[in-house]
Amino acid sequence: MPNVSNSGISFEIHGKNEKPCIILIHGLGLNKEIWQWLVPTLKKTYHVITYDLYGHGDSINPPETPSLSLFSKQINELLQRINKTKAILIGFSLGGMICRRFAQDYPEKTEALIILNSPYKRSNEAQSAVLNRLAQLKSNGPEATVEDALVRWFSKDFRSKNPKLLNVVRNWVMKNDPKIYPTIYEVLATGLVEITSPNPKIFCPTLVITADEDFGNGPEMAYAIAKEIPKSQVLILKGLRHMALAEAPDTVNKPIEKFLNEVTRVTES
Repeated sequence: MPNVSNSGISFEIHGKNEKPCIILIHGLGLNKEIWQWLVPTLKKTYHVITYDLYGHGDSINPPETPSLSLFSKQINELLQRINKTKAILIGFSLGGMICRRFAQDYPEKTEALIILNSPYKRSNEAQSAVLNRLAQLKSNGPEATVEDALVRWFSKDFRSKNPKLLNVVRNWVMKNDPKIYPTIYEVLATGLVEITSPNPKIFCPTLVITADEDFGNGPEMAYAIAKEIPKSQVLILKGLRHMALAEAPDTVNKPIEKFLNEVTRVTES
């Protein structure tokens, strides 16, 4: 059963309270259920928090114009609610943008980052494609872009063999409020200016993961993100697309576990 904070944030707590805290930040149009493939692994060893971004899932709509800074403040409110002073952040896609913003806003509260399939400054062509999708959303709601998104997110073979899972993800996206969703999509479309060439710099240990077929958040972006974070490393997953965390959980989870063990020195007990 989800908890709800006084500020309307829906969240769930997994694992051991005395262990290092990990906060999982989902991507645009999704919700905390996207972490169902990672939580069973992490909760054995860590104190894991999943939550819904403003305007997603069971959380309230954004209390002000959406921005990376607003979503960064949301994480800080969540930390206060669970009585934690710092955390490791794992962010997927838009969530990876948000955790970079948080690391700039609250460096003393950021132990480490894991950035999954998240963008860097786009080419003019790629930015035009994102803005075109935003225009479609504003006119016709989530149904205007969800089918193309599923093609970008999952490999062809996986899509053909896993229609039930695709329908779950489709339904997550379709449940977004057609009036609110485009305002948050704008953060994905234009928010990179907040985190490119980060100032202040990000110095915490960081793992950047993407897939070689994630065409909107590809290897060149992962390396560009890492280049701006001194204590970072990059992993490129072969033969996968944007939603690798759902398509091939073990392939994603194992390097996450390894990195977390290195930065926390915590073992399962």
